This record gives sequence, C-alpha cells and structure tokens, in this order.
Amino acid sequence: MQDEVNTKVVAIAIKGGKITADVLDKALKKFVEEIENAQKNASQPKTYRGKQSIKHLVEQNAAISNIEVTDGNIKAFERTANKYGIDYALKKDTSEQPPRYLVFFKGRDVDVMTQAFKEFSAKKVMQNDKPSLKKKLVQSLEQAKAQHKEKVKVKDKDRGVEL
Repeated sequence: MQDEVNTKVVAIAIKGGKITADVLDKALKKFVEEIENAQKNASQPKTYRGKQSIKHLVEQNAAISNIEVTDGNIKAFERTANKYGIDYALKKDTSEQPPRYLVFFKGRDVDVMTQAFKEFSAKKVMQNDKPSLKKKLVQSLEQAKAQHKEKVKVKDKDRGVEL
C-alpha cells in the first residue's frame, strides 16, 4: 500500500501573486476534499426515485414486474404513484389501437403498487360518477327559470265584498 502511495504523482496549479504557506495549505485541503468527494460519488451509483426510464429501473438490481393500463389518461396515475413513493417506468405500446401503457415497477413494490392502483381506480370511478360542474350549473339555471315561471304575480286583489 505504501509503495502505491509513493508512486502516485499529483500536480496542483495555483494562480496567485504571492504564494504563502497559508495559501498552499488551503489549496491542498481543498484538493484532498475534492478527491474524497469524488471517491464517495464513484462508490455509490445515483439512485433514481419516482418516474424513470426502464434502463434506470433495471440498474437497481431488483426483479421487475409490470401492469397493463389501457387508460389514455396515465398522467393522472403519477400523482398517486408519487404519494406512495413507487419507483416506476412507463412504456407506451403503439402496436395496438388504442395504444396501451405498461407500467414497470420493482418486484418488491407489488403490495404497494396494488394499493396505489386501487386508490387510483377508485378515484377515477368517483370522478366518472360525479356530474361535471357545467352540468350542475345548467341544471340549476333551468330549475331557477322553472320556479320563476310558477311565481306569477296576481294583480287583481279580491277584497271579499261583492255588490
């Protein structure tokens, strides 16, 4: 080990008008700090979270499972997946009409993924059952017009006295 350290040569270039011992000391400390940071980053590959490519998902050395989704509004699923902290990748299969989407995720996230899909599908069903705001507005305007027609003012008042 000591022979390896002795054989390495390091070149440091410092720009300055007058190089003092303090300047050289700071430069060497900065250099050592940069080497340590580079070694830390090299030993740990970057881990991706959330939506990512299939390549990055495979690099994480986990079994990969997939679910087929035929809904065109796959973008709405991303919010639910981020809520559950799922690492996933989307792949669009255009060989069929309408196109289908494959959601790839880690095998150990199966339980979490099924729960996220349950919540997502329940939310979609609720949205489909709910009438839109425009329909509610049109319906309330029609009701208001119908009530206005029923309220006809009576201009003739009968006092109850007859001749």
